[in-house]
Amino acid sequence: MLRSLYSGVSGMKNLQTKMDVVSNNIANVNTMGFKSGRVVFEDLISQTTSTASAPGNGSGGVNAKQIGLGVQTGSVDTITTAGAPQSTGRALDFYINGGGYFVVQNNNGGDYYTRDGAFLRDSTGALTNSAGMPVMGRAANTPTEYTDGLDTNSVLSAQGSLQKINIPSQITVGGNTLQYDSMSVDQNGLVTAKYGSQNFVMGQLSLATFNNPEGLQKVGGNNYEVSGNSGAAIISNPGEAGTGTLQAGELEMSNVDLSNEFTEMIIANRAYQANARTITTSDEMLQELVNLKRS
Repeated sequence: MLRSLYSGVSGMKNLQTKMDVVSNNIANVNTMGFKSGRVVFEDLISQTTSTASAPGNGSGGVNAKQIGLGVQTGSVDTITTAGAPQSTGRALDFYINGGGYFVVQNNNGGDYYTRDGAFLRDSTGALTNSAGMPVMGRAANTPTEYTDGLDTNSVLSAQGSLQKINIPSQITVGGNTLQYDSMSVDQNGLVTAKYGSQNFVMGQLSLATFNNPEGLQKVGGNNYEVSGNSGAAIISNPGEAGTGTLQAGELEMSNVDLSNEFTEMIIANRAYQANARTITTSDEMLQELVNLKRS
């Protein structure tokens, strides 16, 4: 059987994988915080029909004769470059101007990581994402009035000790019950809320970085989880350790480049056709061989 048949089949099979990735990229062109993927191909093992020989006895060296046996998918990489910010004007939409990830708690109590900063305050006052997962950070030990020069580290939980951030409908300070009015989050993730005529520190958003962010595993819902090759999450305040500061009123757009994806689609389509042609040509050669018996 001709080796070219199997090479052609391997090419078509792996180009289907490439089209799957390209199609998924295009489908998520409007997904907030989406990171595009790419396929990297590798050649398969080659059949060596003649080994290489070194120069000697007055003659030069001879290279090995090898015939390739097809292609395989080497990796499907996640491209983690930041998408462009899109203005929304909504106070609880956040864009990370750097390499960090928001931390949210999943239904099993574990941590997910996301670049999608569309948050809301639910009916209990908890800060959550659109799927209801609590946004994690440093919670205030007790509501403390925010003043210029306040050492916020002294009123927040320890760095790296992730907790849910809650902004209740009312708080009691000095025996007085104060009603919630509004809240805000600054570029360093500090969460303050207005109760009555006073502003109180309620917490601070935390961001995570990774030694190998491309090693994170997608789990759906614009979320990622730690894998064996991503490294553990490094928790920091926004603006520290390369996490980047927060920009309120903006969300991160998908980093998919449509012009590049359409180009890759054309390349994949033509390569698929070419591999299919090698199969039909190989089949014609085999047919000629079979016809030798009849002639």
